[in-house]
Amino acid sequence: MKLSKEEIKSIIPHRDPMLLVDTVEEMVPGDHIVTTFFIDPDREIFRGHFPGEPVLPGVYSVECMAQSADILLLSMERYAGKVPLFLGINNVRFLRKILPGDTIEIHARLASERAEKAIATCSAEIYNHGELAATGDVTLAMR
Repeated sequence: MKLSKEEIKSIIPHRDPMLLVDTVEEMVPGDHIVTTFFIDPDREIFRGHFPGEPVLPGVYSVECMAQSADILLLSMERYAGKVPLFLGINNVRFLRKILPGDTIEIHARLASERAEKAIATCSAEIYNHGELAATGDVTLAMR
């Protein structure tokens, strides 16, 4: 299942400048997802992170992971229309720089779920130019 940015906006509540997913390239709701995000060199954040040597802040990478997981989870009928809230971020590792102009690919899969509490954990990986750039687990509550 492929989705455009407009279709993504019909699933998750995020909007620019905080919408950090451009496309869904592949998805099986409740199982796994592959998304992309173009790192626009004109983003305001690069003025201060870092002048003369811009790099995507790690918190943006984590947010990309979370939003990809949000789409995966909110595409399930039981969570459709909910607001996804962070409960936890674990095992995050940054392995390679992500630079302005890069397009990253985010892979996420459902790792565990407590459906009775509407809480799920997804494991995610970010690839940049085909190389693993970051990994982590995000736990979300659908409210």
